[in-house]
Amino acid sequence: MTFMGMTLAEKILAAKAGKDQVKPGDLVDVTVDVAMSHEACAQIEKPFEAMGAKKVWDPDKVMITLDHWVPASDEMSAAMHRKIRGFVDKWGLEKHFYDIGHHGICHQLLAEKGFCQPGRLVLGTDSHTNTGGALGAFSAGVGPTEMAAIFATGEIWLKVPQNIQVVVNGTLQDRVYSKDIILAAIKELSTSGARYKAVEFRGDGVMSLPMWQRLTLTNMTTEMGAKTGLVAADATTYNYLETLSDPHIDYKAPDRADMEKWRSDDDAIFQETLVIDGADLEPQVAAPFSPDNVHPVSEVEGVHVDQVFIGSCTNARWEDLLIAASYFEGEKVPRGTRVIVSPASTNIYNRALKEGLIETFTEAGAMFLQSTCGPCFGAQGGLLDAGEVCASTSNRNFVGRMGHREGRVYLMSPATAAASAIAGEIVDPRKVNPKKVRLRGPDGATKAHSLNKLLEVAA
Repeated sequence: MTFMGMTLAEKILAAKAGKDQVKPGDLVDVTVDVAMSHEACAQIEKPFEAMGAKKVWDPDKVMITLDHWVPASDEMSAAMHRKIRGFVDKWGLEKHFYDIGHHGICHQLLAEKGFCQPGRLVLGTDSHTNTGGALGAFSAGVGPTEMAAIFATGEIWLKVPQNIQVVVNGTLQDRVYSKDIILAAIKELSTSGARYKAVEFRGDGVMSLPMWQRLTLTNMTTEMGAKTGLVAADATTYNYLETLSDPHIDYKAPDRADMEKWRSDDDAIFQETLVIDGADLEPQVAAPFSPDNVHPVSEVEGVHVDQVFIGSCTNARWEDLLIAASYFEGEKVPRGTRVIVSPASTNIYNRALKEGLIETFTEAGAMFLQSTCGPCFGAQGGLLDAGEVCASTSNRNFVGRMGHREGRVYLMSPATAAASAIAGEIVDPRKVNPKKVRLRGPDGATKAHSLNKLLEVAA
């Protein structure tokens, strides 16, 4: 048998299927490394018990979090949360259950708790589980019934996807970020152009990005219809995983030599290639009512914004908050515009509280929420009325996404959203000079820091 080079996605599925090689279109039975569910867990119990399951295959490999309706927004969501807590208690899943108070958006938790690692197969009951592919994992969404079978057996069958490579060349301009890269890619590929395909991001313009920006790239492969999005493991991956720690779990970083083998072979076959010139890229904005209705910010400047949302699994990490804070520092949100900020996890929330970042937002007139998916999909915390416009750092802007079906959502980076919040209208963030960010140190003293310096340290 002649062996051909494999892509990263193919390598992972081959390993999990116990095969030397797989190719697009193959159906493979695979073992799962991590199974995640959020409020969809309420739909798992019935099929799980109907199939005669007597136990969860491995509680150490199951993560459950409450994140979409947090805190419960009505009686229905309260009942749903109670049902999930009962399921967790019944089947001994307490170890990795993130209830309200020590929680976060599931995709952020998968990354910051060390569940996503190179070469792993990570499946979750949310379409944006693709996010974890930034850490070199095959990370993808499945339905609650499929997850019930995984909970019972630790296995599932998958079709090996075709592969698209998005190659980014060059260094991004100042105040242009990975959100602008992924919006530009979605514009070219459309919301269906990567349907059930693996999208791998490559090139020096990608590999130079820190992990917090890579997570944004893979997160929005969902908006292309992709089965998964990936970035090959490298020193950045290793350094990120090496620094993770959590007092609530036993965590061990992967072996560096083993980790770095998870990359596409030089002779791997990609069915499609998209090349993006990062050096020439300007801030991008997806206008209503689709993530692929993308324009350079210069073409949508001047649109009044009634609301700005800085949050979601796409752009609510610590570094995203720092970027936004650099525009809010010493400014006031104008009358007629409201701002909602929601960090991606309790850890990020606590850091923002400890270092004084919450004050920066609230003093400018913004509202700082708990970690929740609520505003992103119109469940709570900032719904739009008919005709209102929201500048959002989230991932979707379909009709009715954030409330009234006549509300309009524009997708953009935290820099563009924050600059637009202060201007009261969509504006190019390069036209507004960010200020130094005030942070409170361990001694309680506040010091102003250069944004770029902070981002360098964070990376």
